[in-house]
Amino acid sequence: MAAQQLPVHVLHVKDGRAPSSTTVLVDRLWPRGRRKDDAPWDEWLRAVAPTDELRRWYGHDPDRFEEFARRYRRELEDGQQADALADLVRKCHHGPIALMTATRDLEHSHARVLADLLADRLRAVTGLQRDR
Repeated sequence: MAAQQLPVHVLHVKDGRAPSSTTVLVDRLWPRGRRKDDAPWDEWLRAVAPTDELRRWYGHDPDRFEEFARRYRRELEDGQQADALADLVRKCHHGPIALMTATRDLEHSHARVLADLLADRLRAVTGLQRDR
């Protein structure tokens, strides 16, 4: 029997709503050109996004991605970010979720780090395989 896949996906805001998933915007800033009454996500969880300081340091430079991911994971261990992460983990237990971001390079984004972290936590509890 094939192993079940983890229900965590990363999408760009222009991709539209993920079918059969709770869709959560995980950016600190509202995406440009998006009206709030036409948003393709169910919830905006800005508290889970990297701090402005970390986001500016990273500047979406792929050469800094590994260090960015390490620092971002550390940020997610405390305060409001940890609470927001716990909220996402709870959502994952109720069904698939899609993390939405306006970042163009999804593989080098905070949403990818967040999805990988969620997958690691869920795999530890459920034994499921990572779905990328």
